Amino acid sequence: MTGLHVILPNDIDDPATPSGGNAYDRRICHGLAASGWSVREHPVPGAWPRPGAADRAGLARILAALPDGATVLLDGLIASAVPDEMTHEADRLHLVILVHMPLGDESAADLMRAERHALSAATAIIATSSWARQRLLDLYALPAARVHVAAPGVDAAPLATATDDGSRLLCVAAVAPHKGHDVLTEALATVADLPWSCVCAGALTLHPGFVERLRWRSRKHGLTDRLRFVGPRTGGDLDATYAAADLLVLASRGETYGMVVTEALARGIPVLATAANGLPEALGRAPDGSLPGMLVRPDDRVALAGALRRWLGDADLRQRLRRSARDRRTTLSDWSATARLISSVLSGVPA
Repeated sequence: MTGLHVILPNDIDDPATPSGGNAYDRRICHGLAASGWSVREHPVPGAWPRPGAADRAGLARILAALPDGATVLLDGLIASAVPDEMTHEADRLHLVILVHMPLGDESAADLMRAERHALSAATAIIATSSWARQRLLDLYALPAARVHVAAPGVDAAPLATATDDGSRLLCVAAVAPHKGHDVLTEALATVADLPWSCVCAGALTLHPGFVERLRWRSRKHGLTDRLRFVGPRTGGDLDATYAAADLLVLASRGETYGMVVTEALARGIPVLATAANGLPEALGRAPDGSLPGMLVRPDDRVALAGALRRWLGDADLRQRLRRSARDRRTTLSDWSATARLISSVLSGVPA
């Protein structure tokens, strides 16, 4: 049995703050263990990706205690923020960085510099979408052969029971500015003359000021009985929430992939999302080439409202998109396929 050390955020199993990255990490740890790897997890406390001195020191101690030649899989939220620690251990350990979302952009030059140096110390890099891989190559001119893709899997699920009018809308995302709930609220206000209800399931504690502004907007537009922010839902509660939905709506300003998109498609639920980053990749196409949903420009409440009006007002469109979503459902990969891809990368790391 081959040994593997996995460096993870300390909140990986916190039900109060579920995230796609944490869910991915947890499923991969289970999948690698099931496929024969001896997985030892090392949850690391810290304000990642902006750790304090104590956070960095704690990570350095964990890495220093690992045996020479160990293979180490690190969540990119941690690894990309600590280039000095990565460089210090690069000659002794085989460091493989799992990048959920590239940190570098024009508004965070310090994170971009840190990520550039951290990734240069990695033996291999795994991105969670083809978009993210290309973004890393464009940002940092990394050797292409060292950067791999392992897209998220999805669990099989029963088909949701659709209503005739398609009025049950669902958004599954932490309530935070980059998820675009402000754009969604304004778009819903524009179609308030039509019948709909919308459940927003996601953590409410990450950006409390943003949440309060959303509630104010909802009251201003008279939507409080129709637009509900219900907090995070996981397990059976999340399954039941999907089962009661006609359309997943995601107004994100950026997503590496968007696991909730494939979670909806696994239930035959069409998706209305922005065409941001990796979301078109997650939406994909049905075998006949049709889109199992609609894509609109990010940060465009007019376009989002127009798509909602078309969905709610056109029974033929709803039928076409539902048929496409059910066909797309048959093409989705499960988590074992993701684990095999990562296992293949890890197996290629020199002994």
